[in-house]
Amino acid sequence: MMLTAYDPFAATSAAFRALDQLAGRPGTARALSGMPMDAYRVGDKFVAHFDLPGVDPGSIDLSIEGTTLTVSAERSVPQLENAEWAVAERPYGSYTRQLVLGRSLDTDRLEASYHDGVLTVSIPVAEKARSRKITVTRADVPAAVEGRTIEHGTGAEEQRAVEG
Repeated sequence: MMLTAYDPFAATSAAFRALDQLAGRPGTARALSGMPMDAYRVGDKFVAHFDLPGVDPGSIDLSIEGTTLTVSAERSVPQLENAEWAVAERPYGSYTRQLVLGRSLDTDRLEASYHDGVLTVSIPVAEKARSRKITVTRADVPAAVEGRTIEHGTGAEEQRAVEG
């Protein structure tokens, strides 16, 4: 298995949306609880794409502790003078997502890039975890296997059984 994804706040977001609907008010801006993500393996790399629209690239932080990759980012509230908000549905604030990666990934060689609001993380599969072809050689003569007798006690009975 390459990764285990866990978003502890997914249910909370849905609950806040339901409360907004019950109260009859438009959605309010609050910290985004998760980052939509696609993840897949292609060749000898594991790749994950995180949607982070409107995020300042300087606020993106990636860290690895053991097999856990943590992605953090911040989307700032726009500073507008004399603005009277009619609708505020876009999420602002800091948010984090953690992935538990399989031990078969070489996290020391992780690469990350941010383009058009998408963070792409690429992690090579560790050399020891890559599939490989094992060559079987043909032997013209079957390999000989040596046999030994382990003697116990006086050894007389075992010797007779071997000779016998």
